[in-house]
Amino acid sequence: MDRMKRTPVKEQNPEIRAKNFQEVCLGYSKDEAVLEASRCLECKKPMCVSECPVSINIPAFISKVKEENFKEAAKIIAESSALPAVCGRVCPQESQCEGKCILGIKGEAVAIGKLERFVADWSRENNIDLSDKKTSNGKKVAIIGSGPAGLTCAGDLAKLGYDVTIFEALHEAGGVLVYGIPEFRLPKDTVVKHEVENVKKLGVKIETNVIVGRTVRIDQLLEEEGFDAIFIGSGAGLPKFMGIPGENLNGVFSANEFLTRNNLMKAFKEEFDTPIKVGKKVAVVGGGNVAMDAARTALRLGAEVHIVYRRSESELPARVEEVHHAKEEGVILDILTNPTEILGNENGWVTGIKCVRMELGEPDASGRRRPVAVEGSEFIMDVDTVIMSLGTSPNPLISSTTKGLEINKYKCIVAEEETGLTSRQSVYAGGDAVTGAATVILAMGAGKKAAKAIDEFLNKY
Repeated sequence: MDRMKRTPVKEQNPEIRAKNFQEVCLGYSKDEAVLEASRCLECKKPMCVSECPVSINIPAFISKVKEENFKEAAKIIAESSALPAVCGRVCPQESQCEGKCILGIKGEAVAIGKLERFVADWSRENNIDLSDKKTSNGKKVAIIGSGPAGLTCAGDLAKLGYDVTIFEALHEAGGVLVYGIPEFRLPKDTVVKHEVENVKKLGVKIETNVIVGRTVRIDQLLEEEGFDAIFIGSGAGLPKFMGIPGENLNGVFSANEFLTRNNLMKAFKEEFDTPIKVGKKVAVVGGGNVAMDAARTALRLGAEVHIVYRRSESELPARVEEVHHAKEEGVILDILTNPTEILGNENGWVTGIKCVRMELGEPDASGRRRPVAVEGSEFIMDVDTVIMSLGTSPNPLISSTTKGLEINKYKCIVAEEETGLTSRQSVYAGGDAVTGAATVILAMGAGKKAAKAIDEFLNKY
């Protein structure tokens, strides 16, 4: 075995997967997982652990995989993470745990994410019960939102004996895991629903179709419903637009709406009545992971898809793996290109998008070279659909209906970084509701910190 090279992982053929919604990455077999685990150096000071937002004991679980003791590996991961099968699939390991792997200095880092996925999938397929919790302590905590931050906070508190209820605005639990990430990256019925069920096995109750700020307010939960503390993990679901002419035309979607219709409301399945229209050609404006998800989804619905991004390819904020998969499948990258207007016909439907070519000028405040329009480079791209993927911000509904809850200029809830405590006593917040749109694992880390702080607060007072 060449210790410097990781064990390859099987994937669907690009030409085949571009026409279906089945999972792209097929994961490791048992033998492949054991082989990859045997590459781990078991460092005395493992940097991979310090770079994991939920502090999984990575060398310990990999050691158990090496010994083929997969049940014990699952138990070690479960001590720190409620969503291992999710994280194994969608975490940016290359910039976190794997980014600090010693093997990565001269060779390829251990495939920590793929090993975590293998253990989680093995655990699910073999019906391993990981619901270890203390007896009830009689205290009640409300969680707003059933995304990764909310599920993590709820699971950690339930393990400590708290009576936990999650309030979810949509009709299905999972937050961004069910409405935002496509089926071909994160299967809903097998992976997401199973991990939500694991949290429920800890005693967590989930009430769907509850819009906090409308159905019930935070003040009511504290003052009338008897909750001792609240964690707000409501995410960032309010889409941003460019403010260019034509954004109100029919055929213009936010990436959030487009992905929600497909992922949660199953528009890609013929037996579902959810309306979606992509036409023959689609422009996705933006370059992050969500833009790649929207582009790859539109491709699978039969369209020719263009990513329109104003900077260079090397500056795409999406994960390298996602860009690689998108290009393999046939998504076209129109880099150094910026939309200036969306064009439509007399019936109000999109017919094209007016763009200008860009070049990189002097660095801006972020340190990146600022894109500058090239004079006389305007052109029109004929498209049927435009998907805006420019990021999201928190919906102000909760903050506007809660007394004394401080927000910043970006409409994000202000909370202490280490504890999640807001300007209201007993009210904590974390994840995208505080930071703006970020990753699943960072939201989980925030939920974990808040659970610890809530436990310390309620034990003290």
